[in-house]
Amino acid sequence: MLSVPAVAPAQDTPTEREAAREVLKKMDALEKSLDVPALVARLAGPNAARDQVVARAKQLMDTELLALADDIATHPEIGFEEKRSVQKLTDYLRKHDFSVELGTGGLSTAFIAKFRRNNGSPTLGVILEYDALRGTKGPFHGDQHSAQGPVGMAAAIAMAEYLDRTRAPGSVVVYGTPGEEMMPPNAKTVMHEAHAFDGADVIVRSHASSQTSRPAHGFGTCCLNIVGAKYTFSGAPTHQMTPWNGRNALEAVIHFFENIDGVRASIRPEARIQGIITEGGSAPNVVPDRTVADFYIRYPDEVYLQQVVEFVDNAAKAAALATGTKVKIDHYGKDLDGVSVATLGELGFAYMKQFGATGVNPEPGKPQGFEETGSVSRDIPGIGITAQSSTWSNHTYEMDADNLKEIGHKGFTIDAEAMAAMLFDFATHEDYRAAVKKEFDGIKALFGEYQTALKKVYIVPNVPDPQ
Repeated sequence: MLSVPAVAPAQDTPTEREAAREVLKKMDALEKSLDVPALVARLAGPNAARDQVVARAKQLMDTELLALADDIATHPEIGFEEKRSVQKLTDYLRKHDFSVELGTGGLSTAFIAKFRRNNGSPTLGVILEYDALRGTKGPFHGDQHSAQGPVGMAAAIAMAEYLDRTRAPGSVVVYGTPGEEMMPPNAKTVMHEAHAFDGADVIVRSHASSQTSRPAHGFGTCCLNIVGAKYTFSGAPTHQMTPWNGRNALEAVIHFFENIDGVRASIRPEARIQGIITEGGSAPNVVPDRTVADFYIRYPDEVYLQQVVEFVDNAAKAAALATGTKVKIDHYGKDLDGVSVATLGELGFAYMKQFGATGVNPEPGKPQGFEETGSVSRDIPGIGITAQSSTWSNHTYEMDADNLKEIGHKGFTIDAEAMAAMLFDFATHEDYRAAVKKEFDGIKALFGEYQTALKKVYIVPNVPDPQ
């Protein structure tokens, strides 16, 4: 029915896989002890009570929530400005007997919603996202976050109603998480540090994708480990006809980019160094005395990432020194590896296929934390459900258009059904909860061993003083 690879395609680079060989062997032994294929086959078999919960989630999508997703898609709001979207989502949750607390973690468009008749543990967490991308034509939902709120609410409400109706133990908590596209730091990290997710036993979320997929078990992130860094150059203004009387901060930031290009040959090829100039001066006839560059510095693992960050920082310092300017460096945020588990990933994948998902990729992708920040998924097991909802790649106007088309609506509904089914299984099968915990704790325990192994590989060359 399904299989888990004997050795997971864990980690992105040959260097990582070689360094972590012994760690991956231990991880493989853990997976074999769990017999995930048999577990998934049993859970995904016939179950009338689960099917009722799934049908309720589909009904909510068909009758109300797809229309709400369309509404949010056509009224896009960028991160931390999603006031209209949050109002729509929280009004709907209140209507379905959830209490809502706004301003979580000091973020005005973050919230926590709890079903009013929650009944102890396990606590089932559902993440909602709703921010739009920043585009040159204005905000747009080219990552389909417009649907993630409605999808999550369908699953959360269907499960809460079931627990209430059957008086079964369990609680449902919904987390409204703004500004995912504004990372780093991700709003979920800020919320996590404010203890918003404390007490959750599992967290589910959905996300748009051009294929139906699931991650392999292990540690990783969807978009490489990231350090967000801002470089502010300070010079001295003067008339452009007498530039020697000033110090040109624009020349400094241009040299900075050139220095990065010049050193790329000394950086491992998997690195991604992506920057823009956000301030470049005010007038052509005045020597710019202030410029700012914003960078995402990425690498598949956070150990070598620190070397890449040092290269970039030194490129900025050298540019300032060469131009007689000064530079301030602000490492303002980071998004790092998280933990993914097959007990959740493979079951979610089985349900997506069972409910009719298209564009199925039979092979598991690279390991990645379920919420793109690492921080939450290192502490709480979870899964991101990704049924195909577009034939276009993420962050495109074409994916935005698919929000309103059949492919989008079908994918969103399947996401809601799969999330509802998984929440049902987690709440009603104690042995399943135990298997998820065993796998999560085991992989998390291996993470430190993995990083130690990498530190032995990424040796910084010894550069002697000139003679």
